[in-house]
Formats: sequence, C-alpha cells, structure tokens
Amino acid sequence: MPHSHDHHEHDAHEGHTHGGYAHAGHSHTPANFGRAFAIGIALNLGFVVVEVSYGLVANSMALLADAGHNLGDVLGLVLAWVATVLARRRPSATHTYGMRRGTILSALANAVLLLVAIGGIAVEGVRRLIHPAEVEGVTVIVVATAGIVVNGVTAWLFASGRKGDINVRGAFLHMAYDALISLGVVLAGGVILLTGWTRLDPLVSLAVGGFILAGTWSLLRDSMALAMDAVPASVKLEEVRAFLKQQKGVTDLHDLHVWPMSTTETALTCHLVMPGGHPGDSFFLETALELKEHFGISHATMQVETEISSACELKPDHLV
Repeated sequence: MPHSHDHHEHDAHEGHTHGGYAHAGHSHTPANFGRAFAIGIALNLGFVVVEVSYGLVANSMALLADAGHNLGDVLGLVLAWVATVLARRRPSATHTYGMRRGTILSALANAVLLLVAIGGIAVEGVRRLIHPAEVEGVTVIVVATAGIVVNGVTAWLFASGRKGDINVRGAFLHMAYDALISLGVVLAGGVILLTGWTRLDPLVSLAVGGFILAGTWSLLRDSMALAMDAVPASVKLEEVRAFLKQQKGVTDLHDLHVWPMSTTETALTCHLVMPGGHPGDSFFLETALELKEHFGISHATMQVETEISSACELKPDHLV
C-alpha cells in the first residue's frame, strides 16, 4: 500500500516507544475501597435477611419489596467491588485488554435479575390490593428505621471517594437514596398504625417496585449499549472527530472508533491522514493526554497515513 502505517498507542498517563510503535503505560488502578465494600455488603446482606424475616412475620409487602430492593443493593455493591478488582488485573496473552469487559457483563446480568424481582413484587402487590391482609405497623416502622441506619452508614463509607471514582460514586448515591426509600416505608407503617388502612402497604410496595424499575431500566439500557460497543454517552463522537482534525499536520481522518473497555474506561482508534509524515512521539502523547482530559478517553491508538489509498479497506467509503 502506498501509504505509511505508523501505529501509535498512548495511555493518557505515560507512554514510551519501542521501534515503530508507542506502547501505553497503564495506571488505571482505582482507589482501594475493599474494606468499605466488604462492610457495606455484610451490613446490607444481614439486613436483607432481617427484613425478609420480619416482613413475613408482619405480613408486610412493603418490607418484602424493600428487602428485594436491598438485595439489589448488595448485588450492586458486589458489582462495583468486582469492577475495582478487575480494573487491577493486568492484561495477559489470552486477554490482551485484561478482564475489564466483565464489569459490563455483570451490570447487564444485574439488570436482568432486578427485572425478575420487580415482576415478583408487582404480582404480589396487586394480589394484596385485591385481597388486603392485616399488617403490623409497629414492626414495619422498626425494621424500616433500621434500614435507614444501614443504608446511611453504608453511604457514609463511600462518601470520601464519590468524586474520584464513578463506581464508588454510584455506590454512594444508591445507598443514600435507599435511605430515603426506607423513610417512605416508615411513614407508610405509621399511617397504617394510625388509620388501619392496610392497602397502603401493597401500594408502597408497588411504588418501591416502580422506583426499582426506573433505575433498572436505565441500567439495562446503558449496560446493553456498552455490551454492544456503543459510544459511551459521555463522549460526543463528532466533537472527538473535530478535535482530531484540528491537530497540527492532520488533513483528514477515518476509521474512527470509540468504545467502552469497561464501565469506567474508554478506548479510541483512528487513522490520521498526515501528508507531512510522522509527526513525532510527542504529538501522540500530547494528543492522548488531551483526549483523556476533554473526553475521558484513556486508551488511544492512532495510525498515521500520508494519504488515503484506494486499496485501504478502511477508507471513508467503507467505514466512518
């Protein structure tokens, strides 16, 4: 082919060249919140057991629905923990990107399991609306109050890292918001205790199910998109294209691809048409750093071509 094929791969943190290639240094290690995850999972799993037990004793669908939601919290914490562990795994001969994509598959599995739980909550909630049963309001209030404490403490464990790690931030926001759900269950128990209106219990359970569905639907949609290598929602492809085309020496580009390596990392590959030839390693390092800073793309591989050859199967007529 009459054009050059200089491939350059740069991580946003550091890069060094060997021969005709630039190899990225990988320093994607997240902050270690292992202890916080372990404590949070233990607290919430224990509370799920307590909530299910007292939900059955008190005949409360609201408690059982909230227990289902808290079980989802446990799965969410496990997934976030697994994500941080997988991010620390180094690439191997069989998994050259490491095990990062496992975080996306886990999120997709979590969404499917939560949808199954929502179905169960909805069926039982409707049945209780048609055939209401007695509910022990005091038990509901006491157990749900414990839920506020458990969720609040768990949120506090992740508070210090919520701004630096998207997984930790997700865990923090989820647990903090769940404390508010438990508060709603407490209020429902109080109303039942004062008025005897037992249908409020399944109504609250359906409301909790609706809240879970709202969050789960976005999780399902986003995880499915990531699993299908969609451009992450935080990245505007045309803005990335415009940024690369305005770099010194670049007259055109093609075969631009942006995809998620995991739930927290984004990769990019492209062909840059540079008639002046190889721009030097500093060009790629600086471009990679700017891609990281402006678009959150931490793993960029750029190939230099002096012209677009008609023999190149990746020219614009074939791909973006």
